[in-house]
Amino acid sequence: MFDRFDIFFVQQLINGFSVGLVYALVAIGFTLIFGVLNVVNFAHGEIYMIGAYAGLMALLFLSPPWVALILLVLAAGIVAGIVLERVAFKPFRRFRDEASLKSKAMRESTLLSSLAISIIVREATEKMFGADMQPIPRAYANALQEPILFGELAIASGQIVILAAAIIMFLTLQVILFRTQIGLSIRAVAANPLGAQYVGVNVDRTVIATFAIGSGMGAVAGILIGLYQGTIFPAMGFAPGVKAFVAMVMGGLNSIPGAVICAIILGVSEAVATEIFAQGWADLVAYVFLVVTLIFFPTGLFGAGRERV
Repeated sequence: MFDRFDIFFVQQLINGFSVGLVYALVAIGFTLIFGVLNVVNFAHGEIYMIGAYAGLMALLFLSPPWVALILLVLAAGIVAGIVLERVAFKPFRRFRDEASLKSKAMRESTLLSSLAISIIVREATEKMFGADMQPIPRAYANALQEPILFGELAIASGQIVILAAAIIMFLTLQVILFRTQIGLSIRAVAANPLGAQYVGVNVDRTVIATFAIGSGMGAVAGILIGLYQGTIFPAMGFAPGVKAFVAMVMGGLNSIPGAVICAIILGVSEAVATEIFAQGWADLVAYVFLVVTLIFFPTGLFGAGRERV
């Protein structure tokens, strides 16, 4: 039997694993977009926030069943991702030659444009809904906070839901990438955008699909964590966005399995760190991992053969 300390430690590991899964869902969007466009989308955290607010509006006005709620949030994330790509990224993809695609100017332009969009969206959300935390309707929030007992170990029902949703979405993503035509196009463009274009791949449509898939997953992560925590707020996407970005860098920038594994490592490490440090200090774990990766693993833990981060 576990003693009291062991039970608490195992509980922290489970909590960290659940948080890591949320980071992983967000990190996949970062990794997909970087793999295809070779640029970082710093507005991805706001997609996470948009998913949470879209879910809240659906709960307040439609009261849909759980499956319908997830589908509505997924649709909202897809639409938000497509709009983001058209506004912040499309204008900087006017040139199709190899030098333009790999230029630092394009990377910096899209990075700044996505950062600007993230600020605009966050500020607009604060103006519309206020900067205070918005509560999730009690009936829905309570459903994800019911304890499930395994002896002395208690697991919240929301952690089971997050795990199930993450597994379903990861498997669905693998099917899309390796069993569908659009997945083949995404992998082709990620490997060689000019070569893919020359053999007939519609690069523009592929980029849109990439944003749609990544943003849909990020939006679902937003409503899942909102339901689990019981509240949402306009700046809620900042911390998960930073942690997901760190997971992407640790994983090697274009490795989806690497990003998922590193996101879970981050979540568990943060949970364990709260046993040693105060909560505020534990938040520095991600930045320590980032610095260590940049110094000792410049191509990432799973990024052999790529350029240095």
